[in-house]
Amino acid sequence: MAVDVNSNKYTFIFATVMVIVVATLLALASESLKPMQKKNVANEKRQNILSSVGIDVSAAEAETAYNENLVEALVLDANGNVVESPAVEAFDIDVLKDYKAGLSNIYKANADDMDAMKSALLSWGDGGVNYPLFVLQKDGENVYVVPVVGTGLWGPIWGYITIASDGKTVVGAVFDHKSETPGLGAEINQASFQKPFEGKTIFDENGDYVGIKVMKGGAQGSPNGVDAISGGTITSNGVTEMIVRTLKIYEPYLSSLGAGTVEAEVELPVDSLAVATDSLNVEEVKDSLELSAK
Repeated sequence: MAVDVNSNKYTFIFATVMVIVVATLLALASESLKPMQKKNVANEKRQNILSSVGIDVSAAEAETAYNENLVEALVLDANGNVVESPAVEAFDIDVLKDYKAGLSNIYKANADDMDAMKSALLSWGDGGVNYPLFVLQKDGENVYVVPVVGTGLWGPIWGYITIASDGKTVVGAVFDHKSETPGLGAEINQASFQKPFEGKTIFDENGDYVGIKVMKGGAQGSPNGVDAISGGTITSNGVTEMIVRTLKIYEPYLSSLGAGTVEAEVELPVDSLAVATDSLNVEEVKDSLELSAK
């Protein structure tokens, strides 16, 4: 019996079969590529960690270089204490995923009460929030790499801040973004923005924690500030917020290395924390943002 290839029935059956075949092939290809994709993501993370220490390597060299320079990878709790036998290894912690999952709401709700914030962070999820800390070697000394994550104008921003063995001086910094404006906020991933962080300190002359501020109008001569991006005020404010907030969690540990005090309190910028958990878009950051330079 001849098949009428011009019939609607044949066309429908043929199209259905092709959709099933193509979908199956795509699913198999995706599944087979997952190990490679996972490895690429891990190597990009290693590259960023190493870059914040001043070690630039290719993706192919990243795993070897990371293992050669890593001293230890620690997990801290919201009080800055080392977690013994953590449920998840430091390298496997997805700080961006944790932030998007609800931490931004905690920061917003408790922006003016550090004790309440730490209590909420410690009780959030199963066993509280985990904060990874990577200890690497640079010029024969230990340096401490802290992952940071926050919100820019159009979406999440993230990066790594490396602190010297004195517990206060910035060795290097790298930042990246998902969808900031080209030529403006997107400049956070350029060396011209990242390089000035080197040599800055997260404590003031009195030994009190202040973090690093991205300042409008110039930061010349400031030991705790860098220049903001011209035309990228909201993204610059987002960088300030994520650095000040995140390093505050690590402050007790960094202070134990020989600098600063653990008693100093920092009032976090409420406006820049007003983000939607689903979109992570900042709707408004006022000119009076407390941690930005006037």
